Amino acid sequence: MVPEKRSFSPLGRRLIEADFSGGHISSDAGLLLLREVDKCHGLTHQLAKALNDSRTNSKVRHSLHSMVAQRVYGLAAGYEDFNDHQQLRFDQILQSAIGRDEVLAGKSTLSRMERGVDRQAIVEAHRVLWQQFIDQHEKPPKELTLDFDGTDIPLHGDQPEKHFHRYYDHHCYLPLYVFCGRHLLVSYLRPSYYSDARHSWAILALLVRFIRQHWPQTRIVFRGDAGFYRPKLLNWCDRHGVDYLVGFSKNSKLLKEVDAPMQRVRHYYQQSGEKMAGVYRFQYRAKRWQRPRWIVSRLEYGELGANPRFIISSRYDDGVKLYYQRYCARGDMENRIKDQQLDLFAGRSSSTDWWANQWRLLLSGFAYTLFERLRRHLKNTAFERMSVHNLRLKLIKVAAVVIRNTRRIRLMISENYPWKDELSQLLGRLVPT
Repeated sequence: MVPEKRSFSPLGRRLIEADFSGGHISSDAGLLLLREVDKCHGLTHQLAKALNDSRTNSKVRHSLHSMVAQRVYGLAAGYEDFNDHQQLRFDQILQSAIGRDEVLAGKSTLSRMERGVDRQAIVEAHRVLWQQFIDQHEKPPKELTLDFDGTDIPLHGDQPEKHFHRYYDHHCYLPLYVFCGRHLLVSYLRPSYYSDARHSWAILALLVRFIRQHWPQTRIVFRGDAGFYRPKLLNWCDRHGVDYLVGFSKNSKLLKEVDAPMQRVRHYYQQSGEKMAGVYRFQYRAKRWQRPRWIVSRLEYGELGANPRFIISSRYDDGVKLYYQRYCARGDMENRIKDQQLDLFAGRSSSTDWWANQWRLLLSGFAYTLFERLRRHLKNTAFERMSVHNLRLKLIKVAAVVIRNTRRIRLMISENYPWKDELSQLLGRLVPT
């Protein structure tokens, strides 16, 4: 049967025709790179073990691992929900990446898997993240900084624990993220009526205990903005030898303490006409504190007037170093959150089941972790510092004709693919011959 042709507007005297006889073509050939990374680190295999499979073995067509990998790889390739997988399950590249040569799970099967997730599975999935973090270090680090931060996930349906948040001005969840450098450690879903610090104490205690089981001599630093300031949390850190750099809201006593240095900053501003800033360090004891602590204040004066900021530090160190080099470095964590929220669909919380929404948040985190493991193989290349969006665009979204028979699966990639040399070198590092 001759394929029916479709015609576009001509280009000069040449006709432009199209038909559907090109065979199987995929736009996601780079998923096979993620497959090699996943094989090296066993990420999706370990995640699948966190789930409890209550199905009858004789009736199982799709293993938990294949479904977990299908979802994680789908997020990595830019497919955000189950409806995408209804057609994506026929993609031969995705099938090959998962290790199958037949149709993958459909949206109903994937939905049933996610709705079967419970609290214990979420706990075990976080343990996988923590163990992966430990395994990425060849020797114990001298110091680790644990960054805590929250963000919002807008809600538009009938999700459980849905509440209006006045600061964000919409109904939302308020998940808590914990990073150590670029490593994701915690992705914890919370209702929006919880404060930023809610449960952070318990999570910090669990993390510290886990890390010290492996690295008892490693120095641990807790870092967060003013939303994470709680006197009992700082007292716990003091008792357990955990350092901290935490934002502190200004009050009349603090402003009085920095009045004299702020006047000097204001004087310099009036002389130069340009915004001026200085750092002032002093000891301070609030009523609920058991002892004085170091306060580092950033004193800024500009056309809008005075703008002081304060942080609490457990260390006696240079104020400029503590504020600008140590505390302000936590801003990089927000880029990691954006990678998940904007590019890996962590905000996709449309289920009416609480634990299913928590599971989707974690799936996004594992897709992010898979990209970070890929990044380890991209050192000293143009891709090393690229965002998830650009890594996906340049390395995952690779068009290829797929020819599959009983002996081999062949990918025919365009000769004009701009990153073919880099792709070949990366593949050589992942699959040495």
